Amino acid sequence: MTASAYIPKNPVQIECNIEKTLDVLGGKWAFLVLRELFCGTRRFGELQRSIPCVSPRALTSTLRHLEKKGVLERHVYPTVPVTVEYTLTPKGEDLHQIVREMKLWAAKWT
Repeated sequence: MTASAYIPKNPVQIECNIEKTLDVLGGKWAFLVLRELFCGTRRFGELQRSIPCVSPRALTSTLRHLEKKGVLERHVYPTVPVTVEYTLTPKGEDLHQIVREMKLWAAKWT
């Protein structure tokens, strides 16, 4: 018998709320985006200036991910040029305490 014969065809899915939370938080830029939005509504350019290491493509991807997960809302205003603002939803605001606790932990242990 080959090694693949021992792998179950339908692996059991384990529900893990921590894993779900980490999925919502997304990649490495999400925490920095959240940090900025905890202070209030921001435009794309403001976010990019406040997180200088992030590329426009990575920032766009992070914002789309957080919007898809219901953490932030994107508001488009028909100006010339178009104005786009990002605001946390109540779901996103609830992440503030989690991020704050992670910051305190890091300050204590790292």
